Amino acid sequence: MVSHELALKHLILPLRREAGTLSVAMADPSNIVALNDIKFITGLDIQVSLASEIELKGALDKLYEGEISYDNIFEDFDNVDDVELMEQSDEVDVQALERATEDAPVVKLVNAILTDAIKKGASDIHLEPYEKVFRVRFRIDGVLYEIMKPPFKLKNAITSRVKIMADLDIAERRLPQDGRIKLKLGHRREMDFRVSVLPGLFGEKVVLRLLDKSNLQTDMTKLGFSEDQMKLFQEAIYRPYGLVLVTGPTGSGKTTTLYSAITELNKPTINISTAEDPVEFNLAGINQVQMHDDIGLNFAAALRSFLRQDPDVIMVGEIRDYETAEIAIKASLTGHLVLSTLHTNDAPSTINRMLNMGVEPFLVASSINIVVAQRLARRICESCKQPLEVSPEVLVNIGIPPAEAKHTEVFYGTGCGKCNGTGYKGRVALYECMPMTEDLKEFVLNGASAAEIKREAIRLGMLTLRSSGLAFLKEGVTTVEEVLRVTVADT
Repeated sequence: MVSHELALKHLILPLRREAGTLSVAMADPSNIVALNDIKFITGLDIQVSLASEIELKGALDKLYEGEISYDNIFEDFDNVDDVELMEQSDEVDVQALERATEDAPVVKLVNAILTDAIKKGASDIHLEPYEKVFRVRFRIDGVLYEIMKPPFKLKNAITSRVKIMADLDIAERRLPQDGRIKLKLGHRREMDFRVSVLPGLFGEKVVLRLLDKSNLQTDMTKLGFSEDQMKLFQEAIYRPYGLVLVTGPTGSGKTTTLYSAITELNKPTINISTAEDPVEFNLAGINQVQMHDDIGLNFAAALRSFLRQDPDVIMVGEIRDYETAEIAIKASLTGHLVLSTLHTNDAPSTINRMLNMGVEPFLVASSINIVVAQRLARRICESCKQPLEVSPEVLVNIGIPPAEAKHTEVFYGTGCGKCNGTGYKGRVALYECMPMTEDLKEFVLNGASAAEIKREAIRLGMLTLRSSGLAFLKEGVTTVEEVLRVTVADT
């Protein structure tokens, strides 16, 4: 009785019909326009119940659309002309490509891929051309899953459709390009897609990163820090000056941790400036600067400019070279709090990475407040969580003390509709917090190796990534496989 378009437009969900009355759930019961629309279309009296926006969005997605059927969309492709272009030729028939991207089946398929990725909670979409196959993969909770293989002859049309949506040059197929797509979804919800196009051997590979501000977690207490780690991290970011480094591979949640830190520090009395590449989320009250290497606006140039802008807190997206490291350290030693990221395997090896860049040991020792390494492990789906029989020997081998191993109960997910049959739903961050104590400063100044620094940090009470993972394993949050996947054994 109430169409999906109408339900989304007014964020309204019909519940039941009794005689001449239709009961509906709404987020805004004072919306008279919506009530009049429903009353006019159904010809029934309307009785309103209150529900939250999040619950309504979830219910509308589940009850109206369900799973997207790509098979139904592919039926429309039977009548589509072959729009394949010769790969060997640099000549591009732009008009032919534009016509192909406007075909209803192509538009429908691309829209379905984007919508399905949002529903499945994907963080990235990969559109990958190979010699005879074109495939689509989603990264869900950090793991890639193959979703489908569209008709091979449409690979250029699909790629070009995404490029047009991202306002990129469809005639340029030899150089990498970057762009952005902004979609409006229903009632006051927007989704950003960061688009990266890379020319490959058999065509352009497109990767879209989904940026959903509604899922951005900026509450530090919900990130995954243990009580002791939270205390160490907060002490480091509340110091008036110094360097706070968050390390880990791409996609390990470093940006989220930094955003949560600057959100915590964000007060009217503090001037915060960030240099990012790219700016992933807009944060109110914070001066965010997008990097443009092609015109000379890199991290080092932005940092120099920040120091003339009366800053209190500076965030640098990443320390990639000596020049950026030198300015960041000098800023941290002259009364500014500097937050940044590095790509290293764990917290102790960050010290050696800084030294390898050419930074003097005494500068590293005196500037760093804390180094935080992190990884993301998948959470067990609560809807299909079951105990798992594991021998104590297995638990001892991964690092649980023998006395505890006998009494440790572990769990796994059997797979259900809510987790797409994977057994996992959502992720939790594992942290390794290494504050730069006086003892560790001595080790750095004496030229100790990463292994020696790690042993000393553990002796001083540092909880390693593996220990952090085992703590979540014992709490029944994650599985043995996930702990082994994202952490290495402590030596």
